[in-house]
Amino acid sequence: MNYMQYSSKLLEAAVDEFARLPGIGHKTALRLALYLLKQDKEVAQGFGKTIIRMCEEIRRCKICQNISDTEVCMICSDSLRDSSTICVVENIRDVMSIENTHQYRGLYHILGGIISPMDGVGPKDLYLKELDKRLEQGGVREIILALSTTMEGDTTSYYLFKRYSNPDLIISTIARGVSVGDELEYADEVTLGRSILYRTPFKSQAT
Repeated sequence: MNYMQYSSKLLEAAVDEFARLPGIGHKTALRLALYLLKQDKEVAQGFGKTIIRMCEEIRRCKICQNISDTEVCMICSDSLRDSSTICVVENIRDVMSIENTHQYRGLYHILGGIISPMDGVGPKDLYLKELDKRLEQGGVREIILALSTTMEGDTTSYYLFKRYSNPDLIISTIARGVSVGDELEYADEVTLGRSILYRTPFKSQAT
């Protein structure tokens, strides 16, 4: 609860909005609001317009579900990427983490979550139909399951393994350089990069 005293309801409203952001308390929110208040109006207006434009114009790539300014994202439209390999991840931040390793040159598919019965999230809530369509089009030789090594992540990986098991398709998982219970976005680049390079067949872990 916010116990700060404000001389302006407008300032208080701005602080409350900043405090909605993850990891931002009211003291930090007040510092941000006061910083913008000290700037020229054009700075604050540009900040607001950029946020509004992002929310209104950003879209999901029709192929991999990554965020994009265009119908197809830069990764999917890059002819130099290996289109025979698809790395399956939970969210957009995982794509960014893997890209920062500079160790992977295939494509991605974002599930938009992981299976979590406790949270009411099942397979139907994930972008699986879109992945089904990509596989049906042919040309994919390997799926890399790069999900968090949590119970929910492992459950989702096993479900995907059973769903897509096919003699003509390699299903692998990142090496356990990422500690059990960790989420990909918090792994350092070297560890994550090695986990991608030294990935292992999923079947050997599922049996």
